[in-house]
Amino acid sequence: MAAAEFLSIDDLWQQIRREAVAAAAADPFLRAQATAILEHPDLGRALASLIGRRIGRAEADRAQFMRTAGEAFAAEPALVDAASHDLQAIVRRDPAMTGLLPPLLNFKGYVALQAWRVSNWLWRGGRADLALMMQSAASDQLQVSIHPSAAIGTQVFLDHGTGLIIGALVVIGDEATILQNVTITRDQADPRHAPQIGRGVFVSAGATIIGDISIGDFAKIGADALVTADVPAGCTAVGVPARLTNCAQAATA
Repeated sequence: MAAAEFLSIDDLWQQIRREAVAAAAADPFLRAQATAILEHPDLGRALASLIGRRIGRAEADRAQFMRTAGEAFAAEPALVDAASHDLQAIVRRDPAMTGLLPPLLNFKGYVALQAWRVSNWLWRGGRADLALMMQSAASDQLQVSIHPSAAIGTQVFLDHGTGLIIGALVVIGDEATILQNVTITRDQADPRHAPQIGRGVFVSAGATIIGDISIGDFAKIGADALVTADVPAGCTAVGVPARLTNCAQAATA
């Protein structure tokens, strides 16, 4: 995969199918998972099935979420494009990944993000109740809660995923990486505004980002940091309360 290029959806899907065939042949234990991929004609329908299976607790719920995701992907193909870019971004950023199939099948942060893309589509279409139901199901089954009203770009990597909360109205830019046990949410004193996370931001485990603040492009948030003020582009914020380091000019968060 070239550094500046993404595979087309068709090429990505064919690569995933090749990996699924190889995985099934190499280990009989993986045959059922591989078959669950190979029985679908394209990435969109495979993702819809995956979302239904991963966030639905009862059979009826799984079928409903699968149908809803399929409807969303058919109505808005850009959602499948985004899912393709998210998956390829994982392979680029995670040095342990050498293929597309393992994160597709096993990374709950990836599934939760695609479930959010469906819930956001529902939210924008005026179907708030079903959108919130999907958010609740993803939170219960995957321990990732992303409000349907949030806005998230592409090439986003939710690494590990457990304990992740992204609240209402939060904006997250392209190429962001967010680790586990992170909270990004509004300040209850001013619930009209939420954090704006720029492009290429890296948020380490346990960080909390609260309020009407902006995290600039390619900034880094340290582990367990509490960020309640703006972080300029390219800076690193560490500590409780967060202070800025590695900036072009000395500053205090």
